[in-house]
Amino acid sequence: MRDVAAAPASTGPRVLPRNDPRQYDDLAGEWWRPDGAFAMLHWLAEARAALVPPATRPDALLVDLGCGAGLLAPHLAGKGYRHVGVDLTRSALVQAAEHGVTVLQADVTAVPLPDGCADVVSAGELLEHVPAWPRAVAEACRLLRPGGVLVLDTLNDTALARLVAVRIGERLPTVPRGIHDPQLFVDARSLVAECARHGVELRLRGIRPQVGGLVGWLLRRARAARRPGAVTAGRTPRIVPTRSTAVLYQGRGVRNG
Repeated sequence: MRDVAAAPASTGPRVLPRNDPRQYDDLAGEWWRPDGAFAMLHWLAEARAALVPPATRPDALLVDLGCGAGLLAPHLAGKGYRHVGVDLTRSALVQAAEHGVTVLQADVTAVPLPDGCADVVSAGELLEHVPAWPRAVAEACRLLRPGGVLVLDTLNDTALARLVAVRIGERLPTVPRGIHDPQLFVDARSLVAECARHGVELRLRGIRPQVGGLVGWLLRRARAARRPGAVTAGRTPRIVPTRSTAVLYQGRGVRNG
């Protein structure tokens, strides 16, 4: 593990290719804003943490691949894990460290941690950003000890996902423009097969924001945009299960012993 020095302040938005990691430096101030560009990542982190069981042994380790600014950390409080976050973006890791995460700046396809070190591996909203996602899956499974738990969520490689997440989603304040490359979306059946190759039986379910909560949140944001200083507090939208995995889906699996 190594400390990560603070990155220079951003000089403003740049025009970058889709899925360019430098976007996260430009958006560094958005991570912990509850109504900011990464608001939906907060909702997803809470839903992902609900899949993480309490630790069953002292010094249990949770490795958070693509941890960003550590949004999973508040939802793991009291579960008994040492939380190690792996990410490429230094400005995000600085913030993760401030929220109690032990940070490691590294590529998720080549994590400098030993085989079988983790009781839990989290890969939240990560795989659809990795050009070689099977390598990231292989690393996640390699890090798990026998009986360890893999939790993840990602976007499916379907026309509907491309419509919802890119054409529609990027017009809403919940998704920064250009943050996704739809060519990298992850086919659900291929992901299950890849995990099985590495000894993890992954079970999937579709998820989505609860409609009423999302509409209320969007209306509060719209009011705040029209009236600076207006109160935007309200119920945080929840992520709920849905029958279809065609857009956004969540997975949980256990590594064979």
